[in-house]
Amino acid sequence: MKHNVIFGAGAIGGSMGAYLARSGFDVLFVDQAKEHVDAINRNGLTIEGIDGEFTVSAAAVLPSELKGPLDVVFLAVKSQHTAMAMETIAPLLADDGFVVSLQNGINEYTIAEYVGADRTIGAFVNWAADYISPGRIKFGGKSNFIIGELNGILSPRLLTLQKDLQAFLSAQVTNNIMGYLWSKQINISVMFATGMTPLSITEGLEYPDTQDVYTALALEAMQVPEALGVELEAFDDFDPGLYRQKRYGDALKKTADHYRYMLKNRTGLYRDLAIRKRSSEIDGTVGHTVIKGEELGLSLPCNKRMVELVHEIEKGHRSMGIENVFELKKNLGLKNLT
Repeated sequence: MKHNVIFGAGAIGGSMGAYLARSGFDVLFVDQAKEHVDAINRNGLTIEGIDGEFTVSAAAVLPSELKGPLDVVFLAVKSQHTAMAMETIAPLLADDGFVVSLQNGINEYTIAEYVGADRTIGAFVNWAADYISPGRIKFGGKSNFIIGELNGILSPRLLTLQKDLQAFLSAQVTNNIMGYLWSKQINISVMFATGMTPLSITEGLEYPDTQDVYTALALEAMQVPEALGVELEAFDDFDPGLYRQKRYGDALKKTADHYRYMLKNRTGLYRDLAIRKRSSEIDGTVGHTVIKGEELGLSLPCNKRMVELVHEIEKGHRSMGIENVFELKKNLGLKNLT
């Protein structure tokens, strides 16, 4: 059996790793938070949520304690920590080992810079989970889990990985992982706008007189994969076809409805800003879209301003509230987008 390393044992990595461990897979958790590592080693990792509560026993180490060779590494750190994590992982990765990105943002190319595209697998992760406290994760809702080789080949290792991951969710394989990742990038632009407020995703998307802002964010972001020649893919809470058909209300309703009854109904951005009081991954998600767009000669003023607003909140110069969404509307004049 392959040795499975979960590098980043927070919401996403912790939830998936716990289900794998419960099914008998060899799992090692790696996390930079010593109190989390200590809690897992002392009492196990507890998952609460839609499948009830359970605790698994598994080993956990700090990144500095990790030893190779590593067979399969599921990378689940925040996007801004990708390079730092790969500095640790790359020298320890076995010749036939590989890294699977379970992250927001498009980090596969950064991973490939360290270990090569042939040892990198992309993953579209859309389940809902939250870090609650050391040794405890909330699994708030099942959704799409799609994996793919960067070259689009349905390789034997990809199909084996798909089979193993059924212990957690019904994973699918694709020959267009970048299409899913860019679709998620666009949806993140929409949902992260609600993360600047105390509202849930559903409440934020349904707040009166803000739909044109969310529409502008999506349409701006969609220009980037189009310019790159990437074919966008639909998933549970996002359908690019609705935006192309100018059915903006239906597009936003699809996202709002998806999160309406989930235990986790706020974004990771909200938790970073309001709960954990730490730097968010806005630069590795929306910021990445803006930078890539500008490299292609595109203008994404609504998305760019949102990145600025989030940084103001992080620094304590701005409060969270629906007025941040209206700030985008006020400053960017979106009359022609609805």
